[in-house]
Amino acid sequence: MTLARILLADDNELFREGLAKIINSQTDMEVIAQAEDGLEALTQVYELKPDLIVMDINMPLSDGLEATRMIHASNPESRIIMLTAYEEEEKLFDAIKAGAQGYILKTSSAAGLLRGLRGALAGEATIPRKLARQLLGEFSNLSKRPENISSGDTIPLLTRREHEILNVMATGATNQEIAEQLSISLQTVKSHVSSILEKLQAKSRYQATELGLKQGLIRRKL
Repeated sequence: MTLARILLADDNELFREGLAKIINSQTDMEVIAQAEDGLEALTQVYELKPDLIVMDINMPLSDGLEATRMIHASNPESRIIMLTAYEEEEKLFDAIKAGAQGYILKTSSAAGLLRGLRGALAGEATIPRKLARQLLGEFSNLSKRPENISSGDTIPLLTRREHEILNVMATGATNQEIAEQLSISLQTVKSHVSSILEKLQAKSRYQATELGLKQGLIRRKL
C-alpha cells in the first residue's frame, strides 16, 4: 500500500511531534516533513510535493493563511487543511478563499482528526459542524444583496466580525473605541481594519465607509 505523504506545519514543536506520532501510527499515511513557520512549509512543498499539508493558521514569519495563498497560487492541486486552537469564524472564510480544503480544530479527538485527514485526502471538504453552519449563514447573508447593486458588481466577502467593525468604524469611532465597544483587543481591531481596507480596495477609513454604504455593507444609520 502506498502511504499518503503528509507535511505538518506548526510552530509548537510539542504539538507537532504529538500529531506526527498519531499520524505515523496509521497504516495508510505518514509524516514526511515538518515545518515551524509558513516560509519553511512553502519551501518543503516545492521540494517534496506532499499529498496533504496540515497547516497551523497562526505562525511566525509567514502565517498559515499567507502560506496557503502562496502554495495554492503555485500549486493549485495541493490539498491543505488548516489547524486552529479556536473556532475562529473570522478566519474560516479567508482560509477557504486562500485555497484551504477545510478546517480541523486542535481540540479534536485523535479519531476525529484522522477522519478529517482521510476525508481531505479523498477530496472531501473538512469543516467542523458549527463552523459549517456559520459558513452557510454567511453565504446566505451574502445572497441577500441590495437591489441597487447591479449584477455586474462584486460585494466583498467580509467576515461577521469585519461587518461589525466596519459598521462601528462608519460612526467615526477610533480603533480604541471600536475595541472597547466590541470587547476585543486593539491589535485585533487593527488587523481587521487592514483586512477591510484591503478587501474593499479602500485607501482610507472614510473611503471604506463610502464603499460600504454604496455596496450595502453598512446598514445602521450614521
